[in-house]
Amino acid sequence: MESDAYDDLDRALVHALQLDGRAPFSRFAEVLGVSDQTVARRYTRLRTTGALRVLGLTDPAAVGEVVWLVRVRCLPDAALPVAEALARRADTSWVHVLSDGTEVAAATRVASGRDSDALLLRKLPQTPRVVGVSAHCVLHEYYGGEQNLVNKSDALTAEQIRRLRAPVVDRSKGPRGPVSAEDRRLLDVLARDGRAPPAELTAATGWSQSTVRRRLADLRADGTLYFDVVYTNRMFRQTVTTTMWLSVRPSELAATGQRLADHPEVAFACATTGTKNLMASVVCADVPALYTYLTTRIAELPSVRDMETSPILRRIKGPGPLLTPPSQVPWRAS
Repeated sequence: MESDAYDDLDRALVHALQLDGRAPFSRFAEVLGVSDQTVARRYTRLRTTGALRVLGLTDPAAVGEVVWLVRVRCLPDAALPVAEALARRADTSWVHVLSDGTEVAAATRVASGRDSDALLLRKLPQTPRVVGVSAHCVLHEYYGGEQNLVNKSDALTAEQIRRLRAPVVDRSKGPRGPVSAEDRRLLDVLARDGRAPPAELTAATGWSQSTVRRRLADLRADGTLYFDVVYTNRMFRQTVTTTMWLSVRPSELAATGQRLADHPEVAFACATTGTKNLMASVVCADVPALYTYLTTRIAELPSVRDMETSPILRRIKGPGPLLTPPSQVPWRAS
């Protein structure tokens, strides 16, 4: 579907789903001023064409996991096979081939130092045609997770947002402890489809529907589970996504990270280990818009000492499980 195939109702529905991914269509219909059937038809069309996915994801801190950002330098003909191999791993997300075609960037979540050693320090450097690997631990997230870029759009009014927003969760309390085997089966289904019907969730867990509803509410209330929407950037006429690595004075890292988080172009921002201690993912309408962003908003940050930018050439994997074989992912996914 091309960008002109999407309208304001499509964009409003994306925003509404981001605010509460499992809300009934009747609730969306009431707030958006359309019928339940219209919402259901729009959702089905967007989902079946691959323009939209609702995912139920776990907050890393809530389950005691650490996120690492991995940068893999490859020979030119090896980047795609390495990216596809990383995408097939269950512990990776956001696997991208960057603009020069020789670097792969990915995020991986690990629960122990041994696990991170196995992927980051032992396996990747020994992979044929890989010429360099760097790993950066995510220290603090300024924007991302359930804070989706669509939240910065004007797809919904302030009143509509107020009526649809799910209860705010306090995620500052640290790990909640390991989830149970039944919880994990529930979460695995939701990671593939955040709006999976109750019958599918009861079949996966062996619980009754009332137990499923109660456990879903508990996992959302304690911050373990949140819902995220993955959508084609063409819906919002955004065609250029760029990864930025910035070097910032430590004394100004927190303030600079928060300023980045407030930029309407920033989809993700975090503090990391390494000489480039601030990373951000920036989405712009086109290349001129990216140039304007870099020469205005970024140029206005006096604490930035150095910066590296890498437009994303190909997205191999997003935040959820890999559903489409990597070789079938469109070359310029958005």
